[in-house]
Amino acid sequence: MGMPFREKKELKEKEKDEKVIEINVPMQGAMAFNEPVNLKISGDFSGSLVTKGILTIAQTAIVEANVNGENIVIEGKVKGNVIAKKMLVLMPTAILSGDISTPKLNIVEGAIFQGKCQMLDDYLTVDELAQYLEIEEPAIVELATNGKIPAIKDESGWKFERVKIDSWAASGKVQ
Repeated sequence: MGMPFREKKELKEKEKDEKVIEINVPMQGAMAFNEPVNLKISGDFSGSLVTKGILTIAQTAIVEANVNGENIVIEGKVKGNVIAKKMLVLMPTAILSGDISTPKLNIVEGAIFQGKCQMLDDYLTVDELAQYLEIEEPAIVELATNGKIPAIKDESGWKFERVKIDSWAASGKVQ
């Protein structure tokens, strides 16, 4: 059948609340978003780009930048290294020249990728977790030692399972 009317209405309200930013003019410099946004780049961009949320590089875009984000969808041209903390999708029209690092990768037939690919491990070391959560390494060790963060200790040191860390961070326990 269809979705009940109230659910449709709630969905529309949710979409309205979502921050959508589209950039379709030439830009250069360093751009960083600390809050999750739905960002779409349709024009030329050069510099560096750090985002949270969803980043879409449209088919019309030409990006010369190192890109760091959570969920990244590339439809256009990108020259630079790409780090996607959650997922990277290269659509059939994508042309990516640079190294990529992501736990989940979807390269759709037709996409062009030139570079090295590193699939992020399911377990993070102290320094990887420090970068991932943007917390100093000694603070990570203290949280692990005091049992305030999900961690495993073996002969090589502390290890952190990405899935458990993500749900821990989502629960708001990060200090």
